[in-house]
Formats: sequence, C-alpha cells, structure tokens
Amino acid sequence: MNALEEYVQLIEEGLEKINLPKTPENLYQPIDYFIQIGGKRIRPVLTLMAAELFGTKKESALPAALAIELFHNFSLIHDDIMDDAPLRRGKQTVHEKWNSNIAILSGDVLFVIAYQELSKQSRDHLFDLLNLFNKTAIEVCEGQQMDMDFELLPTVTVEAYIEMIRLKTSVLLGCALQFGAIIAGASKKNQALIYEFGINLGIAFQIQDDLLDLYGEQKSVGKQVGGDILANKKTLLCILAEKHADQKNALLLDEMFKEKDPELKISKAKHLFKELEIFNKCSAEKEHYMKLAIDALTAIESPTKKDLFFEISHFLLNRDA
Repeated sequence: MNALEEYVQLIEEGLEKINLPKTPENLYQPIDYFIQIGGKRIRPVLTLMAAELFGTKKESALPAALAIELFHNFSLIHDDIMDDAPLRRGKQTVHEKWNSNIAILSGDVLFVIAYQELSKQSRDHLFDLLNLFNKTAIEVCEGQQMDMDFELLPTVTVEAYIEMIRLKTSVLLGCALQFGAIIAGASKKNQALIYEFGINLGIAFQIQDDLLDLYGEQKSVGKQVGGDILANKKTLLCILAEKHADQKNALLLDEMFKEKDPELKISKAKHLFKELEIFNKCSAEKEHYMKLAIDALTAIESPTKKDLFFEISHFLLNRDA
C-alpha cells in the first residue's frame, strides 16, 4: 500500500540504526540476515498509526514499534525451527542457512534486543507498555504450544483453533495497536477498542494466511505452498473439512493425511476441499471476524480520521501474499 510507505520507511530506518555487534558472527549474522530479508512490517506500522490516531507524532512511538517488529521476528525464527520450514519470505530460514542451535540462540538475543528498544520509550508510559508486552509474549508462547499440541490430538474444534490463533497471532496485533494508544495517552475505553480491533483483525488475518498457504502462489507467498497440508497441520481448512465431511469424504480425508507424495497430497486436498466448499466456509469465518474488527474501529473516538485503518484492513484481508 502506497499510503503506508512513510511508516515503513521510518521502521526501516529505525532497524538500520540498531547497532548489532560483529562478534560472535554466528550469533549476530543470522539476526541481521533475517531482518534484512524484510517483511511487510505491518505490526510496527500499526503502532505508529495508532499513535497518530490518538493525536501524537508517529516518531514518538518508534522504539515501541521496533520492539514489536523485533519480537515478531524472534517468534518467526523459532516457529520455523518447530515447523521445520525451509523458506521464509522466499529465502532460506535461519535454521536451514545455519543450524537449529544457532537459530535458537539468535532468536533468544533478538527477544532481548526487543526489550532494549522498548526501554527507550518515555518512563511515563513504560510500566504499562512492559506489562502489556510481557502479557503478550507469554500468550504468543501459549498459542504456539497449543498449535503443537493440536498435532497430537485426533480432532480440534473450530473454537479451540480460533483461541489458538488469537494467542499465537492476534494478541501481537492488539499489542502493537494498544502500544500506540498508550503512548498517545488514549482513554482506557479507546485502548480497549483498538486492542479489540487488533484481535479480530488478527484472527481474520490468520484465516487469510491459512487460505494462502494452500491457494496462494509460492512466488507471492514467499514460502512453500501447501506446507500446512504436507505437515498435517490442523488449520481451519482441515478442521472445517473434518466437521462437514460425510462418511465417504471422511475416508478420503484420512487417505489424504496419509499420502506420502507431496504433489499428490496437495492435489487431493484441493479436490476434497473444493467438494466440501471449504474455501467459501473459511472465507465466511474471515468475514465474521473482519466485521467484529470494523465494529470496534468504528466505535473508537478519535481526533483524527480512521480512513487509513479501514484501508489497511481491506488490504490485509484481500492480500495475495
């Protein structure tokens, strides 16, 4: 989105100014590599936008925005290890380019650097920011554990899945937005509403991500298409397929999960999901949470216009990467 360029530029400049030590090389080079391969920077941009929404300059929220981005990158490095993912943003994952031990340690340091950046915010807001950040960090780990636990369960409900993605993905968007609101001195009511907007936007965002994993183009998505299917991950697509499958399709679904050939497995999944109208069912869930997000955004009392928030919501929920 062209409207976000100035925010992204500010984030990129801030990241470039973070002085990473040169040694040990195997500790800091992976961090530099992962930051350099980019990303949309959506979460830190939301922090800057929220600060402006409630009447303060975006620059005043830059340390908090950088903390959000660094934490997000830490979580991705560790997630990629746990998922044994070969690609991230179209490039080799850190554990593939180096090894898992290096990736774990580099991720740990990145987490600490996130705290260093957050500590640069004004002391007037630091207590509230740290409380929210700590709560969010714990919840993200809880969500990741739930995701891994799902792999061992025979079935997962839609409600359990939504709670997992709320924790694993959405709370960080809510945190990013509330950071900006806290720094701008927004009321508790407005802080709660902007957080609710982020939570529901994040859930819709993750459902879109689930859809892109199977139906997106690898060149656009930047990671292995069908990776969730190949890993037998219980995404919303599979959960809804299990929920709506009759006896015949349940057998085909079980056969798909056991398929060893990657191309054939993805082909079987697409064919079965088409018959069960899973794409449409997932899209309906996405629209439900998008409506909740827009309702919360609409209820916010702000001295500035919310047009850009509506635009970015539409962009995130209709993206192809």
